[in-house]
Amino acid sequence: MEEQHELTVLKRERLDRLISRNIPELSRSRAKALIEGGHVRVDGVVRTSASTKLQSGQGVHVVIPPLEQLSLIPEDLNLEIVYEDADLVVVNKRAGMVVHPSKGHDSGTLVHGLLHCITDLSGIGGTERPGIVHRLDKGTSGVMVVAKSDMAHQALKDQFFEHSVTREYWALVLGVPDLNAGQVEGWLGRKENDRLRFAPVAEGEGRWARTHWKVVERLHRSTLIACRLETGRTHQVRVHLASRNWPLLGDPMYRNRQTPPPAIQRLLKDVDHQLLHARLLAFDHPRTGERMSFERPVPEDYQGVLDGLRAHQD
Repeated sequence: MEEQHELTVLKRERLDRLISRNIPELSRSRAKALIEGGHVRVDGVVRTSASTKLQSGQGVHVVIPPLEQLSLIPEDLNLEIVYEDADLVVVNKRAGMVVHPSKGHDSGTLVHGLLHCITDLSGIGGTERPGIVHRLDKGTSGVMVVAKSDMAHQALKDQFFEHSVTREYWALVLGVPDLNAGQVEGWLGRKENDRLRFAPVAEGEGRWARTHWKVVERLHRSTLIACRLETGRTHQVRVHLASRNWPLLGDPMYRNRQTPPPAIQRLLKDVDHQLLHARLLAFDHPRTGERMSFERPVPEDYQGVLDGLRAHQD
């Protein structure tokens, strides 16, 4: 059964902050999803931007539709557990695996695999997202941290919010930058004509994002780039690099209509995901405060493309 909430704006603030502050069971991300789904009205008008600025005296009507209950049956998915203690678990997610159940993904997710080998995941994320603190795209591989206790979940979420978590991705892109390092920054938001894709938008219309990058290795008409995320927006690395005309190899969503040369196409023929790997993750342990750092090399298919590019002679 759906819930309805009537809120009165008492001070100037963002729409998503008002909702998450006044409805404690809703996180900022859940509030954002409700707004973008058309479930929020301001003074009777539907608003679909989480960053909508509110003024004192306005009325906000929020409808929370009932969650579709999914059957979470633990599955043995042969997960690679990198580290585990009483508060958290670090896992090396493989490319092609969705992090949590959603429409169209009711089995085979990271959550299903975690439930098979871990019995005490944090419940803060709800029945569909137990323990999930952050996500990686389906096609992105690499290191993730998952909370086992509610204390750890909240503490880790705070670190991500405060941008104190270190995240380094290795991106294999088409094109060769002139510089050895730099940064890409700006506002990112969903494309109006394709809600699955993100793009640079005007100031205030999306969420601010900044990516620091440096060249690791120049290859045949391509480059291995290390990206450090100052923020963690959906598709951030993919959009930022594509905006510089360096689309990720294997990423049809953001390839900018660029076609790799035949030699690279041959190397990619058996790769069905973007070549983006979360190589390093570092954070403060939520209980001890100790700085912890975890690294994993790129997966086998990614390494195969790298080796092929290294062997290619212009």
